[in-house]
Amino acid sequence: MHPMLTIAIRAARNAGDIILRASEHVSHIQVDNKEQHDFVTEIDRQAEFEIIKIIKAAYPDHSILAEESGQHEGNEYTWIIDPLDGTTNFLHGFPHYAVSIALKHKNRLEVGVIYLPLTNELFTAARGEGAMLNNRRIRVTKQTSLAGALIGTGFPFKTQQQKYLDAYLDMFKAVCINTSGIRRTGSAAIDLAFLAAGRLDAFWEVDLKPWDIAAGIIIVKEAGGVVTDLSFNDQYLETGNIISGNPKMHQLMYQLIEPHVTDNLK
Repeated sequence: MHPMLTIAIRAARNAGDIILRASEHVSHIQVDNKEQHDFVTEIDRQAEFEIIKIIKAAYPDHSILAEESGQHEGNEYTWIIDPLDGTTNFLHGFPHYAVSIALKHKNRLEVGVIYLPLTNELFTAARGEGAMLNNRRIRVTKQTSLAGALIGTGFPFKTQQQKYLDAYLDMFKAVCINTSGIRRTGSAAIDLAFLAAGRLDAFWEVDLKPWDIAAGIIIVKEAGGVVTDLSFNDQYLETGNIISGNPKMHQLMYQLIEPHVTDNLK
């Protein structure tokens, strides 16, 4: 196994153990508002500390970009960390949350891990080595039409995202009337992992952060999927806008969504 993937798996599992233990007494957990509709808990911080500790022990010179503690400067290797993607779900006992860890070298993603502690599902990928779920190879679906397709998404619910709401709702309407259903787990990491495993046929969302999607992107790509931003380019980590699916579904989704892409989403 890729040695950096081994470290990422160890870090994700250790963070998952922290989250799983805390899930038994959520009512006693300290919660802070980062901004309206956006929460952080002491568990997010504890899980992130554990991840960084493991990475730094193995690769002390690497850079880190983490949701809660921000940028830690280092060399051209950057670990992109979301210690608990789906914090609001976690606080409500809604069973969809995950640890997400990716490694980027310069501008290329090398490793991705998404770990769901409640179900003990471990999604992994290393560049050129394929994508796995608990050591079983996974692939995106072979769906070739919108009819019958199941699509994942996330809503622009935060205050700073509401400038995209009208455009997003137009996209939502176009997707809704042309497919068999839309699902929202509340975690972009999980949505992308499910896409890679064939549980969704496509996924789109706007204004995400790198730690929300970095691991999922490489897992989807290694599972045979296509990922672009809303302008059909590869600037998704910069823009936070994403469309993904197998090659045919990605094309069909882009055709549905593109007419509703406003200038501030390009």
